[in-house]
Amino acid sequence: MFERKTEKIIPKQKFIKRQLRFSLYAFGILAFSLIIGILGYMYTEDLPFLDGLLNASMILTGMGPVDDMSNNSSKLFASLYALYSGVAFLSVIGIFIAPIIHRFMHKVHLED
Repeated sequence: MFERKTEKIIPKQKFIKRQLRFSLYAFGILAFSLIIGILGYMYTEDLPFLDGLLNASMILTGMGPVDDMSNNSSKLFASLYALYSGVAFLSVIGIFIAPIIHRFMHKVHLED
């Protein structure tokens, strides 16, 4: 997927295309995660779409839910979604910055 340390560094245009591709992967995971959260809140707590989006966004970024959960199923969903969100958000950040870190490390290694 990435060039090896013995290969030349890719041109800037190819790097930009790679970064855009990885950004789309990250956005896809983020969108999928938000959809899970929105639907979960709409189903378990009967929240409207925007309130579900707000709660899912807040949990996904680590801030916590906005609305109080009134029943056990919504509390269970919020707990499981929070655990999933921690892993998903860190994965999205890793996917997004992987090409940047690789390019930096490749340049540093070429100087040796």
